Amino acid sequence: MTTPSLADLPPLREALERHGLLARKSFGQHFLLDLNITRKIARLAEVGEGDTVIEVGPGPGGLTRALLETGARVVAVEKDSRFLPLLGELADAADGRLTLVEGDALRADMAALAQGGPAHMVSNLPYNVGTQLLINWLTGPFRPLSMTLMFQKEVADRIAAQEDDDAYGRLAVLSQTVCSARVVMDLPARAFTPPPKVASAVARLVPLEPAPDKALVSALERVTAAAFGQRRKMLRSSLKPIGGGALCEAAGIDPDARAETIPIEGFQALAAALLKA
Repeated sequence: MTTPSLADLPPLREALERHGLLARKSFGQHFLLDLNITRKIARLAEVGEGDTVIEVGPGPGGLTRALLETGARVVAVEKDSRFLPLLGELADAADGRLTLVEGDALRADMAALAQGGPAHMVSNLPYNVGTQLLINWLTGPFRPLSMTLMFQKEVADRIAAQEDDDAYGRLAVLSQTVCSARVVMDLPARAFTPPPKVASAVARLVPLEPAPDKALVSALERVTAAAFGQRRKMLRSSLKPIGGGALCEAAGIDPDARAETIPIEGFQALAAALLKA
């Protein structure tokens, strides 16, 4: 029997029905079945032939198909074992360019998945763990070439926000200290099966060169946790556990300012001052 090619595979909705698969709310699953949309995400990710891509939560494989069509090699991490037979059919059609890993991405060693080489990360992330996964990747040892990731729109907006924006907070400061970050695509709820209750968006993050010092990033986590944990207070009060007004003055920051008005460079200065304290 001849193994089908990617072009010969049945539509995703038909494949889901044949395997009797439905999205699980407990896993935060919302499927993208429109290949026109997944192909656009693959283009936005700027991946191509010979690239290695790590995908988290492929589900039925809509985005996986689009990534494979670019000629990339894909390592797909799937926690829900129900999808492995369907993804196995996709792997059979992919000429050895799709590696399936059953496991929890929150505990996965991304460098090991990339086999020690450079890799892009492209995923429609499960809503319930998307933010934590991003923080893990921003602060962990693995440094991807790029991250093109779908989140709830609210989360994507928080990643790319600037000071004085309503969405500005810890996630923006951390993301934009490590990467350039922007929202590159919005998607309405109706684009998904089943439709979520909120809109979604794709954020693209490209690590900055040179990489920020890990100690600075760790200090930044402490500073932003304190500052945005009590964001309506003046920094002299919210930062009191780690230095308060004296820390602000050492960093050249107005201690009477509030967290949402401080630009990312200001938080970096606070983190640097904390390291010297």
